[in-house]
Amino acid sequence: MLSLTPFDLSNVKKGDIDKEILRLGIAAELDAISLYEQMAAATGNENIRVMLRDIAREEKTHVGEFQALLLMFDKEQVRELAAGGKEVKEKTK
Repeated sequence: MLSLTPFDLSNVKKGDIDKEILRLGIAAELDAISLYEQMAAATGNENIRVMLRDIAREEKTHVGEFQALLLMFDKEQVRELAAGGKEVKEKTK
């Protein structure tokens, strides 16, 4: 993983560990997407580019899976995502 997020849950409340695991999973998938997209843009080989972009799309699905799970466990996250979406709509009319 490219980000320097240590997997240290020693200071996390027991009830929040699963949420933090899911967030770390999201971060790892986002790192992978960024890596594969950058490599796809850098390569001159069309076959490699096609495969890297396909793999990046799969990682985006994984982000969605982790996020769906996180939203099952973190109702504050649900509210804040909705608030963020509303703010974007208001500011980008």
